[in-house]
Amino acid sequence: MYAILVTGGKQYKVSEGDVIYVEKLGVEDGASVTFDKVLAVGEGADLKVGAPYVEGATVTGTADKTGKQKKINIFKMKPKKGYRKRQGHRQPYTKVTIGAINA
Repeated sequence: MYAILVTGGKQYKVSEGDVIYVEKLGVEDGASVTFDKVLAVGEGADLKVGAPYVEGATVTGTADKTGKQKKINIFKMKPKKGYRKRQGHRQPYTKVTIGAINA
């Protein structure tokens, strides 16, 4: 059985035991996390699709780690104008292990 959930403006297809990296959640490491915005849940002929969300469906998991991704470098330049700008960015994330899917 799998579920499609929404968090941080992105959609994730998850099954029990999966490890996903989502946008940073405001929880401590080791805390339980519940996702209630579930778009679809089930498998095969038993698939339930919500409009927009499936009522009563939740996905629970544990927040294992919070950190930052690798740095990406942004370099802006306008030729012949002497404009050069260098900037870096590290996106924060939360590593979540999916525990149970409740339809």
